[in-house]
Amino acid sequence: MVLERWRPGWGIRPWRPFTEELERRFEEILGRPFFPTAWRRLPGEERGWVPPLEMFEKEDKFTVRAELPGMKREEIDVSVVGDTLTIKGERKAETEVKEEDYYCCERSYGSFFRSINLPSAVDTKKIEASYESGVLEITLPKAPEIKPKKVEISVK
Repeated sequence: MVLERWRPGWGIRPWRPFTEELERRFEEILGRPFFPTAWRRLPGEERGWVPPLEMFEKEDKFTVRAELPGMKREEIDVSVVGDTLTIKGERKAETEVKEEDYYCCERSYGSFFRSINLPSAVDTKKIEASYESGVLEITLPKAPEIKPKKVEISVK
């Protein structure tokens, strides 16, 4: 088996306009990206990266988790304005590769910006964020007037 060195311009690059149009149409229909970012990235191209998120609701709070491997706490900014949570930052390459070509490059670097509309009001004074093992976890307690209240039924 012969291993050839991969060079930018090889592969599906001639089909790029077609694949970008197809991807745009899927996003219009589905309302979200159809192909994962890693599938679309080709070395040497300037594409921003978007960290994957998960958001779930418990009785009295919302929790948002973002995967931010390789980042330091100081490189991440979290803010809440109105009903929008914003996470932004920049992941920098650890070392610069000065070789002519890559064999493979699937890691993404650069600035990112994520905004999430929160389903209901949160108590901004009690928001907490922690960062451990490359995962940012933000806890957003619901505003007191939003929390479910159990109403007792009296029997007459």
